[in-house]
Parts: sequence; structure tokens; C-alpha cells
Amino acid sequence: MATRPRFGKKISRLLLPIILLLVVALVLALASIVYGIIIPPRRSYLVTPQTFSTISGTGRGLKVTEETWRNRDGTAARGWLLRGAEGAPVVIFLHRYGGDRSLLLNLGMKISEATNCSILWPDLRGHGLKPSVQWTSFGTREGDDLLAALDFLRTLKGDSQNKLIGDRVGVFGVELGAYAALRAAVSDTSIQVLALDSVPRNQDEMIESAIRNDVGVNTSVLVSPARLASRIFFLKSYDNKSSCGMAGALSERRVLLLAGEDDGYLRESTKSLMPCFPNPANLETRTDLPISGFTLPSATGEQGEGYDRPVIDFFVKNLH
Repeated sequence: MATRPRFGKKISRLLLPIILLLVVALVLALASIVYGIIIPPRRSYLVTPQTFSTISGTGRGLKVTEETWRNRDGTAARGWLLRGAEGAPVVIFLHRYGGDRSLLLNLGMKISEATNCSILWPDLRGHGLKPSVQWTSFGTREGDDLLAALDFLRTLKGDSQNKLIGDRVGVFGVELGAYAALRAAVSDTSIQVLALDSVPRNQDEMIESAIRNDVGVNTSVLVSPARLASRIFFLKSYDNKSSCGMAGALSERRVLLLAGEDDGYLRESTKSLMPCFPNPANLETRTDLPISGFTLPSATGEQGEGYDRPVIDFFVKNLH
């Protein structure tokens, strides 16, 4: 009778180190995944204002200045600014996760020409070359960062010492940028015009997508624990608000929803937002485009024009 308990104890002693080793390996693997997604991929800017001037031959890029300001949590922020007419609206361009401000430079230049508004292209936190904040928060802090950018813009003066920007603000956002724009618009009623491309349903969707792209697998056995580990890392900074819920608070805003055939799950999540906005008369949709904001920088001339034109027309019609 004494042999069985002893045998059980021996098995337990043999299994315990193996179980501990597996637990440690799992923790390390999850930590590696979380680290891999909170620090987005970075690359050289696709184009800068200076190279844009050379390519376009217009010289408009030379009027773009590098600006810095403080986010509401005290961290440093930066962006390119093209000043428009004094007192005119401003349009802020917010890129996708893993992108940077250069991806939307060309579209911003076109809208500047069409509206004579000021244009700001910030790098979202954790993005761009040598960012001061190394990690992204997948939308929570980025919404506040957009509000801080507006705080900064409202301090600027034009040549006549009048306020540079007026009371009406437009935002163009892709994926992470679109989600951050929704969060900010709920808090700041001056954000009256929003063009939102490839909008995720919530932060969970963005994190799950980032995990799948980072590790190259699509299995809930790994994705679910990694998402939980991300929540633990962010703690109070993780605020998984629903895009639909935020859209429901934007009754008097002018909104354009955009999605393309290359969007994957984001095309359906963007379409699902349509009934969430309380005033259908203020909502326009172009969810049948051949491309989205993800592939816009590499689009052909005809594809790019087919995307740019409805966006430009939307801002021309609604900004003023």
C-alpha cells in the first residue's frame, strides 16, 4: 500500500519541474508577443516634405514645418504642419498601426490645395523614426494625443497675429487613426468632419490583428492568451471602447466611412458602423472602393485618384 503514494510522489516530483518550465516558457512567449506588438514596426519615411517638393515640382512641401508639442500626459509629440489661411479650418491626418505620417502626406497636400486649410500630420505615439514614446496604446492614449494636438494648434498665430485655425476641425484617420479620431471626437465638439477608413470595432480587434501579423498564426489558442497578456500590460490604459458606441454620440458630425477590397476584416467592421451613427443624413459611405488607406501609398495613379477624389470632395463640401 505504501508503494503507490511513493510512486505518486515520484511522478509529481518529475512532473513539477516540467510544468514549471512550460509555465515559464508560456510567460516568456506571451511577453515576447506583447513586446512585439506594442512597439510597432518602423521604417524610413516613404516621402518627406522636401522630397515631395522635388517630385511634385510645386514647392509646397518646402512650406511644411516640423513642429513639436506636449501630449496631455506630458510626453513629447511631433508632426508636420502646413499653414493655411488664417482662421480657416484644420485637417489632421492620423495613420494606421505600423505606419507613419509620410503615408498620408500626398493626400493632405491635395486637400490643402482644394481648401486652403491648415494641415497637420502627426506621428502617432510609438510610430515613425526615433519616437520619444516607444510604445503604442492601440487607441486609448492616441485619442488624448489628438486633443493635445488641437490644444497646440489653437496657440498658433498667423502672419497678422490672428488665430491660425478656426473653430471647425476635420480629421482623416485610417484604422488606429480612425479609432483615435472617434475617441477624440466624443470629447471635443469642434471635430465636426471625420473621414474614417478601415475602422476596427474596438481595441481587441486591433490587438488580435497585430498578434496574428506578428507571429504569423491565426489560432485562438495563442491569440486569446496574448490578448489577455496585452490587457494586463496596459492595465488602466486599456479602455476597450466600442467604435459603434462612440459613433452613437456623434449626432451632428459629418462623417465619411471608407473601406476597400484589400481591407480584410476591417471592411466588415467599417460597414457595421453605418447604423451606429444617429443621423443618417450626415453620413456618407464608400465601402466599395478597390483600395483602402492601407494600400493608398502604393496605388497606381488611377487607383489613387479614385480614392482621393471622394475624400477631397467630402472635405471641400463640409469643412466650410
